[in-house]
Amino acid sequence: MPVIGIDGEDRVTLANPAAEQWFGAARERLRGRALAELAPPASPLLQLVAHARLKGGSITEYAIELASARQPRAERLADIYVTALPEPENGLLIVIQPRAMIDKMKSQLTHRDAVRSVGAMAAMLAHEIKNPLSGIRGAAQLVEHSLPEDEKPLTALIRAEVDRIVRLVERFEVFSDERPLATEPVNLHEVLDHVAQLAASGFAAHIAFEKRFDPSLPPILGNRDRLLQALLNLVKNAAEAIGPEARKGRITLATAFRPGVSVVVPTSGQRLALPFEVSIIDNGAGIPDHLAAHLFEPFVTSKASGTGLGLALVAKVVRDHGGVIEHEALEHGTVFRILLPLHREKPRAFSDQVDTG
Repeated sequence: MPVIGIDGEDRVTLANPAAEQWFGAARERLRGRALAELAPPASPLLQLVAHARLKGGSITEYAIELASARQPRAERLADIYVTALPEPENGLLIVIQPRAMIDKMKSQLTHRDAVRSVGAMAAMLAHEIKNPLSGIRGAAQLVEHSLPEDEKPLTALIRAEVDRIVRLVERFEVFSDERPLATEPVNLHEVLDHVAQLAASGFAAHIAFEKRFDPSLPPILGNRDRLLQALLNLVKNAAEAIGPEARKGRITLATAFRPGVSVVVPTSGQRLALPFEVSIIDNGAGIPDHLAAHLFEPFVTSKASGTGLGLALVAKVVRDHGGVIEHEALEHGTVFRILLPLHREKPRAFSDQVDTG
């Protein structure tokens, strides 16, 4: 956990390595700096320190939204503990306990419930709508043969609209599919390369792609087609956030190995290691604040013509792979991170599959 000490003038006297990462600066650069330089104006951290000095003793606050002065929009949820230090005079010790991982798991459980509700709706739609639609389409084809040429476009319109509704219902059916995935070792670098190639030759032709791959990563156990679909959805959203007129649009595809990342699953109490990180980073307009907390729920969208199913589908694919997904607002853009478990079965057989490009 990040730990810093401050003197009576709210200047940093000590910082541990976790604090260096939290504030984005080495401890040598943190020492002597005013706490107000590390946090944006009116930060809850500054208010809590002022309250601790006024009250004396120790204070603990839970679920506080914190941001740094360098990235005031990138808020992180944390519990904060402030207590007095024997030295220096009027000194305080500040302990920050990030809550991102447990809240991330709770969020994934919420997404899971939402996806299940869509799954129940999908099963109903498939049964109650698809069969009548087949009859309507067949009737339109039969009627078309007896119509004059100038009226045949009407039956063609009926068939086209029926097909469109069927496609929409089929998208719902994905959510009701709870069968185990057909899995195999998958090199995500190859999948990301394919996603970039598809995007660059189509909807993201005007956007520059950057790749930051960790070449030491082994394959994961997954379903290549589903992962491709999910990552392509994320890249498409990133391209839409950048916009069609952007001249300096950039999407970064990154992978990393985080050996210390693990979470305790609230439902079972088991610890789940999620060391494999995949990030999709864009420099677009960002996510509207009112949508951020509900982004992976079905029917949530800011697009006039969107169905709001794309990110819900991504959440389901990640869930089916035993992982979690999160998003974070950057100073210029957004990052989506997927954390996945590592496939450890027969590790020697994977050495030849590692992407070194």
